[in-house]
Amino acid sequence: MNLLQTLLAFLVVIGVLIVIHELGHYWVARWCGVKVLRFSVGMGKVVWSRRIGPDQTEWALSMLPFGGYVKMLDARDQDLAGLPDADLTREFTRQTVWRRMAIVAAGPIANFLLAIAIFSGLFMHGIPEPVPRLRAAATSTVAYQAGLRGGELITAINGEPVRIWSDLRWKLLQAAIEKTPVRMDVQRPNPLQAGGTLIDSVNLPLDSVTTKDMESDFLQKLGLDLARPKAVLGKVVPDGPAMRAGLREGDMVTAIDGEPLADGLRFLEVVRASAGKPLSMTVVRAGATSTIAVTPVAMQQDGKTVGRIQVEVPLALEMTVASDAPFEAVTKGMRKTWDTSVLTLKMVGKMIVGEVSLKNITGPITIADYAGQTARIGMVSYLSFIALISISLGVMNLLPIPVLDGGLLLYYSLEVLTGRPVPARFGDMAQRAGVGILMTLMVVAVFNDIVRLIS
Repeated sequence: MNLLQTLLAFLVVIGVLIVIHELGHYWVARWCGVKVLRFSVGMGKVVWSRRIGPDQTEWALSMLPFGGYVKMLDARDQDLAGLPDADLTREFTRQTVWRRMAIVAAGPIANFLLAIAIFSGLFMHGIPEPVPRLRAAATSTVAYQAGLRGGELITAINGEPVRIWSDLRWKLLQAAIEKTPVRMDVQRPNPLQAGGTLIDSVNLPLDSVTTKDMESDFLQKLGLDLARPKAVLGKVVPDGPAMRAGLREGDMVTAIDGEPLADGLRFLEVVRASAGKPLSMTVVRAGATSTIAVTPVAMQQDGKTVGRIQVEVPLALEMTVASDAPFEAVTKGMRKTWDTSVLTLKMVGKMIVGEVSLKNITGPITIADYAGQTARIGMVSYLSFIALISISLGVMNLLPIPVLDGGLLLYYSLEVLTGRPVPARFGDMAQRAGVGILMTLMVVAVFNDIVRLIS
Protein backbone atom coordinates (compact mmCIF):
# COMPACT_ATOMS: atom_id res chain seq x y z
CA MET A 1 0.00 0.00 0.00
CA ASN A 2 2.85 2.40 0.87
CA LEU A 3 4.54 1.59 -2.46
CA LEU A 4 1.35 2.44 -4.38
CA GLN A 5 0.89 5.66 -2.41
CA THR A 6 4.52 6.64 -3.03
CA LEU A 7 4.17 5.97 -6.76
CA LEU A 8 0.94 7.98 -7.02
CA ALA A 9 2.39 10.86 -4.97
CA PHE A 10 5.48 10.91 -7.19
CA LEU A 11 3.46 10.88 -10.43
CA VAL A 12 1.32 13.77 -9.19
CA VAL A 13 4.42 15.81 -8.34
CA ILE A 14 6.09 15.11 -11.67
CA GLY A 15 2.86 15.66 -13.62
CA VAL A 16 2.04 18.97 -11.96
CA LEU A 17 5.56 20.37 -12.33
CA ILE A 18 5.89 19.31 -15.98
CA VAL A 19 2.49 20.73 -16.91
CA ILE A 20 3.13 24.05 -15.15
CA HIS A 21 6.61 24.38 -16.67
CA GLU A 22 5.45 23.65 -20.19
CA LEU A 23 2.34 25.81 -19.82
CA GLY A 24 4.70 28.69 -19.10
CA HIS A 25 6.41 28.15 -22.47
CA TYR A 26 3.03 27.61 -24.18
CA TRP A 27 1.25 30.70 -22.86
CA VAL A 28 4.11 33.08 -23.60
CA ALA A 29 4.65 31.54 -27.05
CA ARG A 30 0.97 32.14 -27.84
CA TRP A 31 1.19 35.66 -26.39
CA CYS A 32 4.20 36.36 -28.65
CA GLY A 33 2.28 35.08 -31.69
CA VAL A 34 4.31 31.87 -32.19
CA LYS A 35 2.38 28.89 -33.54
CA VAL A 36 2.42 25.89 -31.18
CA LEU A 37 2.20 22.50 -32.91
CA ARG A 38 2.26 20.14 -29.92
CA PHE A 39 2.06 20.26 -26.12
CA SER A 40 3.34 16.96 -24.71
CA VAL A 41 3.41 15.65 -21.17
CA GLY A 42 6.11 13.00 -21.25
CA MET A 43 8.78 12.20 -23.81
CA GLY A 44 9.15 9.65 -26.58
CA LYS A 45 6.31 7.97 -28.46
CA VAL A 46 2.91 9.65 -28.25
CA VAL A 47 0.35 7.28 -26.70
CA TRP A 48 -2.66 9.63 -26.76
CA SER A 49 -3.37 12.98 -28.37
CA ARG A 50 -6.14 15.37 -29.32
CA ARG A 51 -6.08 18.51 -31.49
CA ILE A 52 -7.70 21.59 -30.01
CA GLY A 53 -8.09 25.27 -30.90
CA PRO A 54 -7.80 27.39 -34.04
CA ASP A 55 -4.19 26.28 -34.59
CA GLN A 56 -5.17 22.62 -34.04
CA THR A 57 -2.45 22.29 -31.41
CA GLU A 58 -1.87 18.63 -30.56
CA TRP A 59 -2.21 17.97 -26.82
CA ALA A 60 -0.44 14.69 -26.14
CA LEU A 61 0.60 12.17 -23.51
CA SER A 62 3.89 10.44 -24.32
CA MET A 63 5.32 7.15 -23.17
CA LEU A 64 8.15 8.27 -20.86
CA PRO A 65 6.74 10.24 -17.86
CA PHE A 66 9.97 12.13 -17.15
CA GLY A 67 9.75 15.50 -18.87
CA GLY A 68 7.64 17.16 -21.48
CA TYR A 69 7.93 19.69 -24.28
CA VAL A 70 6.20 22.37 -26.32
CA LYS A 71 6.85 21.96 -30.04
CA MET A 72 6.58 25.24 -31.93
CA LEU A 73 6.75 26.08 -35.63
CA ASP A 74 10.54 26.19 -36.05
CA ALA A 75 12.59 26.38 -39.25
CA ARG A 76 15.42 24.44 -37.59
CA ASP A 77 13.26 21.35 -37.21
CA GLN A 78 10.65 21.51 -39.98
CA ASP A 79 10.41 22.11 -43.71
CA LEU A 80 8.46 25.33 -44.10
CA ALA A 81 8.11 25.11 -47.87
CA GLY A 82 4.57 25.82 -48.99
CA LEU A 83 3.43 27.39 -45.74
CA PRO A 84 1.34 30.55 -46.10
CA ASP A 85 2.94 33.86 -45.16
CA ALA A 86 0.60 34.16 -42.16
CA ASP A 87 2.16 31.04 -40.67
CA LEU A 88 5.71 31.99 -41.61
CA THR A 89 5.47 35.17 -39.55
CA ARG A 90 4.60 32.98 -36.55
CA GLU A 91 7.73 30.83 -36.88
CA PHE A 92 9.91 30.84 -33.73
CA THR A 93 13.30 31.89 -35.17
CA ARG A 94 11.71 34.87 -36.95
CA GLN A 95 10.74 36.44 -33.65
CA THR A 96 12.87 39.11 -32.03
CA VAL A 97 15.55 37.85 -29.67
CA TRP A 98 13.65 39.38 -26.73
CA ARG A 99 10.52 37.40 -27.58
CA ARG A 100 12.53 34.21 -27.89
CA MET A 101 14.13 34.88 -24.52
CA ALA A 102 10.72 35.49 -22.96
CA ILE A 103 9.37 32.19 -24.32
CA VAL A 104 12.35 30.21 -23.04
CA ALA A 105 12.41 31.89 -19.62
CA ALA A 106 8.67 31.40 -19.14
CA GLY A 107 9.01 27.74 -18.14
CA PRO A 108 11.26 28.28 -15.09
CA ILE A 109 9.34 31.43 -14.18
CA ALA A 110 6.12 29.38 -14.14
CA ASN A 111 7.78 27.01 -11.63
CA PHE A 112 8.70 29.94 -9.39
CA LEU A 113 5.16 31.33 -9.63
CA LEU A 114 3.75 27.94 -8.66
CA ALA A 115 6.00 27.88 -5.58
CA ILE A 116 4.92 31.41 -4.64
CA ALA A 117 1.25 30.44 -5.01
CA ILE A 118 1.67 27.31 -2.86
CA PHE A 119 3.66 29.04 -0.12
CA SER A 120 1.24 31.99 -0.09
CA GLY A 121 -1.73 29.64 0.26
CA LEU A 122 -0.04 27.74 3.08
CA PHE A 123 0.87 30.94 4.92
CA MET A 124 -2.74 32.15 4.66
CA HIS A 125 -4.16 28.77 5.70
CA GLY A 126 -1.79 28.46 8.62
CA ILE A 127 0.92 25.89 9.24
CA PRO A 128 0.78 23.86 12.47
CA GLU A 129 4.35 23.65 13.75
CA PRO A 130 6.28 23.47 17.02
CA VAL A 131 7.01 26.80 18.68
CA PRO A 132 10.75 27.65 18.80
CA ARG A 133 11.18 26.88 22.51
CA LEU A 134 14.54 25.36 23.37
CA ARG A 135 15.48 22.23 25.22
CA ALA A 136 18.32 22.34 27.76
CA ALA A 137 21.63 22.00 25.89
CA ALA A 138 24.73 20.03 26.83
CA THR A 139 27.44 22.12 28.50
CA SER A 140 29.89 21.50 25.63
CA THR A 141 27.62 23.00 22.95
CA VAL A 142 27.69 26.43 21.36
CA ALA A 143 24.16 27.14 22.61
CA TYR A 144 25.11 26.51 26.25
CA GLN A 145 28.26 28.62 25.97
CA ALA A 146 26.16 31.43 24.48
CA GLY A 147 24.02 31.43 27.63
CA LEU A 148 21.04 29.29 26.61
CA ARG A 149 19.92 26.98 29.41
CA GLY A 150 16.63 25.56 28.14
CA GLY A 151 13.06 26.86 28.25
CA GLU A 152 13.88 29.96 26.18
CA LEU A 153 11.40 31.00 23.49
CA ILE A 154 13.17 32.39 20.40
CA THR A 155 11.27 35.44 19.13
CA ALA A 156 13.65 36.90 16.50
CA ILE A 157 16.87 36.23 14.58
CA ASN A 158 18.87 39.36 13.70
CA GLY A 159 15.74 41.43 14.18
CA GLU A 160 13.52 39.26 11.94
CA PRO A 161 10.53 37.72 13.75
CA VAL A 162 10.48 33.96 14.39
CA ARG A 163 7.19 32.23 15.17
CA ILE A 164 7.74 28.55 14.36
CA TRP A 165 10.65 26.10 14.51
CA SER A 166 11.11 25.94 10.73
CA ASP A 167 11.57 29.75 10.69
CA LEU A 168 14.38 29.37 13.22
CA ARG A 169 16.08 26.59 11.27
CA TRP A 170 15.77 28.42 7.93
CA LYS A 171 17.22 31.70 9.21
CA LEU A 172 20.10 29.96 10.97
CA LEU A 173 20.86 27.91 7.84
CA GLN A 174 21.07 31.09 5.76
CA ALA A 175 23.31 32.74 8.36
CA ALA A 176 25.56 29.65 8.52
CA ILE A 177 26.03 29.65 4.74
CA GLU A 178 26.77 33.39 4.72
CA LYS A 179 29.03 33.03 7.80
CA THR A 180 27.23 35.97 9.41
CA PRO A 181 26.90 36.40 13.21
CA VAL A 182 23.51 35.73 14.78
CA ARG A 183 21.70 37.69 17.47
CA MET A 184 18.80 35.79 18.97
CA ASP A 185 16.03 37.59 20.87
CA VAL A 186 14.64 35.28 23.56
CA GLN A 187 12.04 35.14 26.31
CA ARG A 188 13.46 33.39 29.36
CA PRO A 189 11.63 31.96 32.37
CA ASN A 190 11.93 34.42 35.27
CA PRO A 191 13.39 32.53 38.28
CA LEU A 192 12.08 35.23 40.65
CA GLN A 193 8.48 35.16 39.44
CA ALA A 194 6.38 32.04 38.89
CA GLY A 195 5.18 32.04 35.27
CA GLY A 196 7.04 35.26 34.53
CA THR A 197 9.43 35.90 31.64
CA LEU A 198 12.52 37.97 30.95
CA ILE A 199 13.39 39.54 27.58
CA ASP A 200 17.01 39.02 26.54
CA SER A 201 19.35 38.74 23.56
CA VAL A 202 22.20 36.30 23.00
CA ASN A 203 24.90 36.15 20.35
CA LEU A 204 25.24 32.73 18.76
CA PRO A 205 28.52 32.15 16.89
CA LEU A 206 28.27 29.88 13.85
CA ASP A 207 32.00 29.57 13.10
CA SER A 208 31.99 25.90 14.13
CA VAL A 209 29.34 24.96 11.55
CA THR A 210 30.99 23.35 8.53
CA THR A 211 29.50 22.75 5.10
CA LYS A 212 29.27 19.05 5.93
CA ASP A 213 27.30 19.90 9.08
CA MET A 214 24.75 21.79 6.98
CA GLU A 215 24.08 18.62 5.01
CA SER A 216 22.57 17.10 8.19
CA ASP A 217 20.83 18.48 11.28
CA PHE A 218 23.33 21.19 12.17
CA LEU A 219 21.04 22.61 14.88
CA GLN A 220 21.73 19.63 17.14
CA LYS A 221 25.46 20.21 16.79
CA LEU A 222 24.90 23.76 17.99
CA GLY A 223 22.87 22.42 20.90
CA LEU A 224 19.52 23.73 19.65
CA ASP A 225 16.65 21.29 20.05
CA LEU A 226 12.93 21.46 20.70
CA ALA A 227 11.77 21.60 24.30
CA ARG A 228 9.96 18.53 25.55
CA PRO A 229 7.53 18.21 28.49
CA LYS A 230 8.60 16.97 31.91
CA ALA A 231 8.89 13.23 32.56
CA VAL A 232 5.26 12.69 33.58
CA LEU A 233 4.29 9.03 33.19
CA GLY A 234 1.35 8.00 31.06
CA LYS A 235 -0.12 4.51 30.82
CA VAL A 236 1.82 1.93 32.89
CA VAL A 237 1.76 -1.61 31.44
CA PRO A 238 0.31 -4.10 33.96
CA ASP A 239 2.91 -6.42 35.49
CA GLY A 240 5.72 -4.57 33.69
CA PRO A 241 8.94 -3.43 35.44
CA ALA A 242 7.49 0.02 36.18
CA MET A 243 4.24 -1.35 37.64
CA ARG A 244 6.05 -3.95 39.78
CA ALA A 245 8.39 -1.28 41.13
CA GLY A 246 5.44 0.88 42.21
CA LEU A 247 5.34 3.56 39.50
CA ARG A 248 1.88 4.81 38.58
CA GLU A 249 0.27 6.91 35.84
CA GLY A 250 0.66 10.62 36.60
CA ASP A 251 3.95 10.24 38.48
CA MET A 252 6.57 12.84 37.61
CA VAL A 253 10.17 11.60 37.62
CA THR A 254 12.48 14.50 38.47
CA ALA A 255 15.82 12.67 38.80
CA ILE A 256 17.52 9.32 38.18
CA ASP A 257 20.43 8.24 40.39
CA GLY A 258 20.61 11.82 41.67
CA GLU A 259 20.90 13.33 38.15
CA PRO A 260 18.11 15.90 37.56
CA LEU A 261 16.01 15.20 34.46
CA ALA A 262 15.42 18.11 32.14
CA ASP A 263 12.47 16.46 30.39
CA GLY A 264 10.77 13.24 29.34
CA LEU A 265 13.16 12.67 26.46
CA ARG A 266 16.13 12.60 28.84
CA PHE A 267 14.19 10.11 30.99
CA LEU A 268 13.80 7.79 27.98
CA GLU A 269 17.48 8.19 27.03
CA VAL A 270 18.64 7.14 30.49
CA VAL A 271 16.26 4.16 30.67
CA ARG A 272 17.21 2.95 27.18
CA ALA A 273 20.92 3.07 28.09
CA SER A 274 20.44 1.15 31.35
CA ALA A 275 19.30 -2.36 30.38
CA GLY A 276 19.56 -4.63 33.44
CA LYS A 277 20.92 -1.82 35.63
CA PRO A 278 18.94 -0.77 38.75
CA LEU A 279 17.89 2.89 38.62
CA SER A 280 16.92 5.01 41.62
CA MET A 281 14.14 7.35 40.49
CA THR A 282 13.04 10.46 42.38
CA VAL A 283 9.26 10.59 41.94
CA VAL A 284 6.72 13.32 42.75
CA ARG A 285 3.19 11.99 43.33
CA ALA A 286 0.35 14.18 44.64
CA GLY A 287 2.89 16.70 45.97
CA ALA A 288 4.90 14.12 47.88
CA THR A 289 8.44 13.07 46.86
CA SER A 290 9.69 9.49 47.13
CA THR A 291 12.44 7.28 45.73
CA ILE A 292 11.58 4.17 43.70
CA ALA A 293 14.09 1.61 42.39
CA VAL A 294 13.39 0.23 38.89
CA THR A 295 15.46 -2.16 36.76
CA PRO A 296 14.86 -1.83 32.99
CA VAL A 297 14.57 -5.16 31.18
CA ALA A 298 16.83 -5.77 28.18
CA MET A 299 15.15 -5.85 24.78
CA GLN A 300 16.45 -5.98 21.21
CA GLN A 301 15.68 -3.07 18.89
CA ASP A 302 17.27 -2.64 15.46
CA GLY A 303 20.05 -5.02 16.46
CA LYS A 304 20.84 -3.14 19.68
CA THR A 305 20.12 -3.95 23.33
CA VAL A 306 17.99 -1.27 24.98
CA GLY A 307 16.34 -0.92 28.37
CA ARG A 308 12.56 -0.78 28.80
CA ILE A 309 10.35 -0.35 31.88
CA GLN A 310 7.07 -0.58 29.86
CA VAL A 311 5.53 2.80 30.56
CA GLU A 312 4.36 5.59 28.26
CA VAL A 313 6.04 9.00 28.51
CA PRO A 314 4.11 11.63 26.50
CA LEU A 315 6.48 13.88 24.53
CA ALA A 316 3.95 16.10 22.75
CA LEU A 317 5.59 19.30 21.49
CA GLU A 318 4.24 22.78 22.14
CA MET A 319 2.47 23.60 18.87
CA THR A 320 1.09 26.74 17.23
CA VAL A 321 -0.63 27.62 13.96
CA ALA A 322 1.04 30.53 12.19
CA SER A 323 -1.24 32.20 9.64
CA ASP A 324 -0.97 35.53 7.80
CA ALA A 325 -3.21 38.05 6.07
CA PRO A 326 -3.35 37.68 2.25
CA PHE A 327 -0.92 40.50 1.38
CA GLU A 328 1.60 39.44 4.03
CA ALA A 329 1.24 35.79 2.98
CA VAL A 330 2.02 36.60 -0.67
CA THR A 331 4.99 38.73 0.39
CA LYS A 332 6.30 35.89 2.55
CA GLY A 333 5.68 33.42 -0.28
CA MET A 334 7.76 35.54 -2.65
CA ARG A 335 10.53 35.95 -0.08
CA LYS A 336 10.55 32.22 0.70
CA THR A 337 10.78 31.37 -3.01
CA TRP A 338 13.58 33.86 -3.56
CA ASP A 339 15.57 32.76 -0.51
CA THR A 340 15.20 29.09 -1.44
CA SER A 341 16.31 29.78 -5.02
CA VAL A 342 19.39 31.69 -3.84
CA LEU A 343 20.23 28.95 -1.34
CA THR A 344 19.91 26.31 -4.07
CA LEU A 345 22.27 28.25 -6.35
CA LYS A 346 24.80 28.65 -3.55
CA MET A 347 24.74 24.93 -2.82
CA VAL A 348 25.24 24.20 -6.54
CA GLY A 349 28.22 26.56 -6.51
CA LYS A 350 29.68 24.82 -3.46
CA MET A 351 29.30 21.45 -5.22
CA ILE A 352 31.20 22.80 -8.23
CA VAL A 353 34.12 23.99 -6.08
CA GLY A 354 34.06 20.83 -3.97
CA GLU A 355 32.86 22.33 -0.69
CA VAL A 356 29.66 20.22 -0.77
CA SER A 357 29.66 16.51 -1.59
CA LEU A 358 28.12 15.26 -4.83
CA LYS A 359 26.24 12.81 -2.62
CA ASN A 360 23.66 15.57 -2.19
CA ILE A 361 22.55 15.22 -5.83
CA THR A 362 19.27 13.33 -5.75
CA GLY A 363 17.32 11.60 -8.50
CA PRO A 364 13.84 10.25 -9.14
CA ILE A 365 14.04 7.47 -6.53
CA THR A 366 14.74 9.87 -3.67
CA ILE A 367 12.16 12.36 -4.94
CA ALA A 368 9.58 9.57 -5.09
CA ASP A 369 10.48 8.48 -1.55
CA TYR A 370 10.10 12.00 -0.17
CA ALA A 371 6.88 12.48 -2.13
CA GLY A 372 5.42 9.38 -0.49
CA GLN A 373 6.64 10.36 2.98
CA THR A 374 5.25 13.90 2.82
CA ALA A 375 1.94 12.65 1.38
CA ARG A 376 1.56 10.30 4.34
CA ILE A 377 2.35 13.10 6.81
CA GLY A 378 -0.36 15.40 5.42
CA MET A 379 -1.37 17.83 2.71
CA VAL A 380 0.62 20.76 4.15
CA SER A 381 3.88 18.78 4.05
CA TYR A 382 3.08 17.42 0.58
CA LEU A 383 2.32 20.86 -0.88
CA SER A 384 5.46 22.29 0.71
CA PHE A 385 7.46 19.49 -0.92
CA ILE A 386 5.91 20.26 -4.33
CA ALA A 387 6.84 23.94 -3.91
CA LEU A 388 10.46 23.09 -3.04
CA ILE A 389 10.82 20.70 -5.99
CA SER A 390 9.24 23.32 -8.27
CA ILE A 391 11.89 25.84 -7.15
CA SER A 392 14.65 23.29 -7.72
CA LEU A 393 13.31 22.58 -11.21
CA GLY A 394 13.19 26.29 -11.99
CA VAL A 395 16.72 26.91 -10.75
CA MET A 396 18.23 23.87 -12.48
CA ASN A 397 16.58 24.81 -15.78
CA LEU A 398 18.16 28.25 -15.59
CA LEU A 399 21.70 26.89 -15.28
CA PRO A 400 23.74 27.80 -18.39
CA ILE A 401 23.92 24.22 -19.66
CA PRO A 402 23.12 23.65 -23.34
CA VAL A 403 19.81 21.79 -23.93
CA LEU A 404 18.39 23.43 -20.79
CA ASP A 405 16.46 26.71 -20.83
CA GLY A 406 19.46 28.44 -19.24
CA GLY A 407 21.69 27.33 -22.11
CA LEU A 408 19.28 28.80 -24.67
CA LEU A 409 19.11 32.03 -22.70
CA LEU A 410 22.92 32.13 -22.79
CA TYR A 411 22.84 31.79 -26.60
CA TYR A 412 20.29 34.60 -26.92
CA SER A 413 22.25 36.82 -24.52
CA LEU A 414 25.30 36.38 -26.74
CA GLU A 415 23.11 37.27 -29.73
CA VAL A 416 22.05 40.48 -27.98
CA LEU A 417 25.71 41.37 -27.27
CA THR A 418 27.13 40.47 -30.70
CA GLY A 419 24.16 41.33 -32.90
CA ARG A 420 24.14 37.92 -34.60
CA PRO A 421 23.00 34.39 -33.72
CA VAL A 422 25.38 31.82 -32.27
CA PRO A 423 26.92 29.81 -35.18
CA ALA A 424 25.06 26.56 -35.83
CA ARG A 425 28.29 24.51 -35.62
CA PHE A 426 29.08 25.90 -32.17
CA GLY A 427 25.48 25.32 -31.09
CA ASP A 428 25.61 21.66 -32.17
CA MET A 429 28.87 21.06 -30.28
CA ALA A 430 27.48 22.74 -27.18
CA GLN A 431 24.29 20.67 -27.40
CA ARG A 432 26.28 17.44 -27.42
CA ALA A 433 28.34 18.63 -24.47
CA GLY A 434 25.15 19.59 -22.62
CA VAL A 435 23.64 16.16 -23.18
CA GLY A 436 26.83 14.60 -21.82
CA ILE A 437 26.70 16.79 -18.69
CA LEU A 438 23.04 15.95 -18.06
CA MET A 439 23.61 12.22 -18.54
CA THR A 440 26.55 12.34 -16.11
CA LEU A 441 24.45 14.16 -13.52
CA MET A 442 21.64 11.65 -13.98
CA VAL A 443 24.03 8.71 -13.45
CA VAL A 444 25.38 10.34 -10.27
CA ALA A 445 21.84 11.06 -9.03
CA VAL A 446 20.60 7.51 -9.64
CA PHE A 447 23.77 6.06 -8.04
CA ASN A 448 23.20 8.23 -4.94
CA ASP A 449 19.55 7.14 -4.86
CA ILE A 450 20.50 3.46 -4.94
CA VAL A 451 23.12 3.93 -2.21
CA ARG A 452 20.54 5.69 0.01
CA LEU A 453 18.02 2.94 -0.70
CA ILE A 454 20.46 0.18 0.23
CA SER A 455 21.80 1.94 3.34
